Amino acid sequence: MDRLDPSALRARFPALSRTLDGRRCVFADAPGGTQVPETVIEAMAAYLRTSNANVHGAFVTSIETDHLIEEAHRAGSDLLGCHADEIVFGPNATTLLFALSRSIARTLGPGDEIVVTRLDHDANIRPWLMVAEDTGATVRWVDIRDDDVTIDRGSFEDTLTDGTKVVAFTLASNAVGTVTPAAELARAAHDAGALVVCDGVHVAQHRLLDVHAIGADVVVCSPYKIFGPHLGILFGRRELLESWRPYKVRPASEDLPYRWETGTQNHEGFAGFVAAVDYLADVGRMYGNPSGTRRRDAVGAAFEAIGAHEATLSRRFLDGVGVIDDLRLYGIAEPDRVAERTPTFAVRLGDQHPLETAKLLGERGIFVWDGHYYALELMERLGLQESGGAVRVGFCHYNTAEEVDRVLAELASLA
Repeated sequence: MDRLDPSALRARFPALSRTLDGRRCVFADAPGGTQVPETVIEAMAAYLRTSNANVHGAFVTSIETDHLIEEAHRAGSDLLGCHADEIVFGPNATTLLFALSRSIARTLGPGDEIVVTRLDHDANIRPWLMVAEDTGATVRWVDIRDDDVTIDRGSFEDTLTDGTKVVAFTLASNAVGTVTPAAELARAAHDAGALVVCDGVHVAQHRLLDVHAIGADVVVCSPYKIFGPHLGILFGRRELLESWRPYKVRPASEDLPYRWETGTQNHEGFAGFVAAVDYLADVGRMYGNPSGTRRRDAVGAAFEAIGAHEATLSRRFLDGVGVIDDLRLYGIAEPDRVAERTPTFAVRLGDQHPLETAKLLGERGIFVWDGHYYALELMERLGLQESGGAVRVGFCHYNTAEEVDRVLAELASLA
């Protein structure tokens, strides 16, 4: 396996050539959404130029659109490791979780319990809080460890009872980068007789997802954070998607997965998504050793190469922030524990407001996020919400070691 060469791959991403005041911009904003390769842009444009139509027509552009939709579901199955009819598309992960939670709510009532965690994005918290409000179910909270902002396993075990019906947790924190022991948590939840609903939005950019190996019943992710267009994807186990009753119009199909895909979908987005999965497969063939000839095998090889490169970036960043005066990192800080986190880092510079830090970095051509990033419970738990949250620096496979060094140098200059 050749080491992943980000400089070669960067040439495929038009946005990465952007400059500010004569210097190349550093896109350290990947947790909020990645840039896209030219092939994704062209695929979307090509669909709109030549095949734009609604579905189920008796003419060529509509037939091509039907075929594209089928191919997008196959691409989703290759990305997540499931059957194509277990892939549901929607506008974003948040909307999909709200819609699904309303259907699951039909099965819940007083005395039932829903488990959520303080590590999660609000998209996998608020829908369940509202379900509890509507059904009389009880919400139980899983806490975090103060030292490294990981899931408190004791707290998790304590929330599980005979009344637990839904356990919702993230596969990785979009705020601090913590990767959860998903298969272990899912196994414990199933032993309690609960459904397992996972937010895979953040982790899907960094690691290969195998939803059945995890043992999840539902997983959501977002192609716009995986080098594709603005879409949401929901995986649901086939027997559950068949048994739950969706909210939909009467003429809509009862077949999977379309019974869950309400209204006209983002067809050009589907074209871009297929191109994004093909891009990942290409990365796997270039820099990995696919275990077979399927696209899924190549995508797996891509994430092996991506993981190795991102681990190097993470160690470099963690080594660097450790010597910056008055900088605090929230989350796993040990370079030898990068396997337990993604290259997403939440930091604070002394008493400087995170928005001010982000503005100063932005003026220097370094793009980072500030605030709570919708991880509201986590920021409140860390005592950061009232003072502006934190600065979020996030790298992905197209970032370079030189960019990490530049971010570190600018942070040090602001300290």
